[in-house]
Amino acid sequence: MTTRTSLSRRTFTTLLLATAALGTLPGLRTRVASAQEPLRIGIIGSGQIGGAVGKRWAEAGHQILFSSRNPEELAPLVAEAGTNTRAGTVAEAVAFGDVILIAVPYGALPQVGADHAAGMRGKIVIDCANPRADRDGPMADDAIARGTGVASAEYFPGTRLVRAFNAVSFTMVENEHHRAGERIGIPVAGDDAEAVAITERLVRDAGFDPVLVGPLDSARRFDRGTEVYVRGMTAAQLRQALGL
Repeated sequence: MTTRTSLSRRTFTTLLLATAALGTLPGLRTRVASAQEPLRIGIIGSGQIGGAVGKRWAEAGHQILFSSRNPEELAPLVAEAGTNTRAGTVAEAVAFGDVILIAVPYGALPQVGADHAAGMRGKIVIDCANPRADRDGPMADDAIARGTGVASAEYFPGTRLVRAFNAVSFTMVENEHHRAGERIGIPVAGDDAEAVAITERLVRDAGFDPVLVGPLDSARRFDRGTEVYVRGMTAAQLRQALGL
């Protein structure tokens, strides 16, 4: 059994800053590390949350490939999202993306991992799936008990997994992005400092404020059912509620 080492938030932040100072990690394309260049993002699961977040990223100039088992059904979403987007299969999204957003029902994660984790190896994978026992069965209870960050990581070995966008509703993404005043905060957790930094950039590009919670095992603090889940809190309110 692999033992996950937990970092304190202060230590993790120090590593994050050090990574940013050093620049690109081996194997990461230069455009991913750049704060200016658009990214190529493959979205697995182009329903409500995947579609809403993908549209925000397309508006920010990123290149988006929405995927589905039936890509032809995504034509209305692509038409709405604009010229920076297209539709394809899940395999095409995996091959296309420097970053992969997984926005499927949690019960589908084991199959997605079995079919595509090898193709995602070394890539930044943002997981926003939420386990629900009424839909996903006993594996959902297990994921909540252990924390979804830890549980999800087992399905995607070798990827640079980050938990984000799971604690916001698609209606907030559609209606509250780039709002005036304090923006809604999006909690973020991950073990790879550079992957976290890229995810924080994408949170801002979507029109929200990122809140770094800590390593991947700290994602349980904003799982479904917690006090900060889908509450529409500002970044300041999130930090206060989580004691950050």
